[in-house]
Amino acid sequence: MGPGGQWVRAAHTALSGALALGLFLHRTDVRGQAERGELLQPLVFASLVLCSVLLHWRLSLMDPGFVRAEEEAKADKSEEQSMVIPQVPSNIKMRRCGYCMVKQPMRAKHCQLCQHCVRRYDHHCPWLENCVGERNHPLFMVYLSVQLVVLLWGGHIAWSGLYFEQSWDWLRHNVFLFVSFFLIIIFTTVVLLLLVSHLYLISCNTTTWEFMSHHRISYLRHSELENPFDQGVVLNLWRFFCSRHLTAWEKIYYHGDSEPV
Repeated sequence: MGPGGQWVRAAHTALSGALALGLFLHRTDVRGQAERGELLQPLVFASLVLCSVLLHWRLSLMDPGFVRAEEEAKADKSEEQSMVIPQVPSNIKMRRCGYCMVKQPMRAKHCQLCQHCVRRYDHHCPWLENCVGERNHPLFMVYLSVQLVVLLWGGHIAWSGLYFEQSWDWLRHNVFLFVSFFLIIIFTTVVLLLLVSHLYLISCNTTTWEFMSHHRISYLRHSELENPFDQGVVLNLWRFFCSRHLTAWEKIYYHGDSEPV
């Protein structure tokens, strides 16, 4: 987690709060419902905005799956700890990271911004100022889904407050809604593309880093399969969204063979 995380969190909170408050203060559907005492939809919308902010904070502060040197020692001494941290078969040698010198599990990558190796590294998200890895990737998908609902609903609310006349007074009274609608369109496009692309990658059991750098990653270049981790769409989705434990990817990669691929 980079040092700029507090500024990113503050910017996200301020932008979300300002846009939501502006939609309530202008002549929009949600304001009209609140004035008529129809509070269900305004409260649900406000709750979703709050939920998206809390999810952003949680993801920004969450351990994405850092590989820590003390885990290795604890796993050797504690049977309970060895159940939490996936154990690699003894006949498979793990490489050491050249930056932090920890034993690097397969699919992990060192992030120079976070200064840690991250399990099943996907990417470093500048909007979170944190990595997306094996521990927080499912929650990242939940965040994108909630954010998309908020943006689509917010765009509808902003559009409901716009009325069109050829006068400067009209422009002065609608400039906030115009700017809000324009920003919401941009953010919606980005979030939608992220959500769709990540769902595709998850269904294939690959990561953004592996997809973009396939030719540079040794365990992918030396594999006879295009994607040695792909176990079918259903199992890939189940493992990603339903599995509560970290995965020893070496076991899937080698399929129990004693010799590396």
